[in-house]
Order: sequence, then C-alpha cells, then structure tokens
Amino acid sequence: MNTDPEKLTIVHHPHPVLRKVAQPVESVTPEVQAICTRMLELMHEAPGVGLAAPQVGLELRLFVANATGDPQDDMVFINPLITVEGKATEDMEEGCLSLPGINASIRRPKAVTIEATDIKGNRFKATSDDLPARIWQHENDHLDGVMIIDKMSPIDKMANRKALKEMEG
Repeated sequence: MNTDPEKLTIVHHPHPVLRKVAQPVESVTPEVQAICTRMLELMHEAPGVGLAAPQVGLELRLFVANATGDPQDDMVFINPLITVEGKATEDMEEGCLSLPGINASIRRPKAVTIEATDIKGNRFKATSDDLPARIWQHENDHLDGVMIIDKMSPIDKMANRKALKEMEG
C-alpha cells in the first residue's frame, strides 16, 4: 500500500476516488491500523460522525464512525457487510465531509445489522435502529462510490445546485 497516514487529508467532490468501488482490505496490518487511527483523528477534527477510506483518497473497504463524539465510542469497520432489518425507513438530514456545505434529507432503512472487522482484526456484529445505523449506511455507500448527491430529492438537488457547481469548477 505504501501510504503515509500522516499525509492523509479529506478529499472533496468531484475527486475521482469518491466514485470508485473500494477494494477489500486483505489483512489488518500495522499500516491499516495507522490509517484507521489517522482517519479517526480527521473525523474528530472536521468534526464529523463518520469517515470512509475513499474520503481520504484510499480505495479500501473501511470506515470509521462515532455517533456520540466521545473518543471512547470510536469504531472501525473493515470490510463491512450491512443487512437491513425490517421494512421501516426514515428521512433524515445528512451532510458529508466530502461535500462541505451540502445537506439533504435522505431516506434510509431505519434498522440495520453490520458485520465487520475491528482495528485489532476481530470480526464483530452490531445492530442499530438509531443514528449509528444511518452513519454506517452513509459511510458504507462511500465504499461503493455512492454519495448523498445520488440519493437527493429533486428539490434538494435544486437547493444545492449552486454549491455543487462551485465544487465541480
């Protein structure tokens, strides 16, 4: 991989890596752990509640999240798999660190279960029907090259048109 975690910064739309499908992480090496640690720092500095590897220019299937802002609640998700629990959906305002100043109401499944590997290399499973579920889905979308601008209503697209045009140059 040969990535210096200290040089990682958040990339903004329309950076091409944000539209690529990220590749699985083969093993949790010290380098991967350092990347995760740096991503957690960047997420807290921003401040944000989640950050996916493509948002720091890396095509890796991993993201970090923290719904509370308390560093003790930091979570790392490597090679995540999400399963929707039930049929209930919910609209909620979302923003994105790669789309500064852009917000939109996004409909997502309310409850999900996620399976992933943590920063120590252990597989785990978690379920949420609250803010963490939304964060996990948003960040997991980034791993597939999907952004909130792809899920916006036509009204939100119109409301954000000027800001998007400025970003796209």
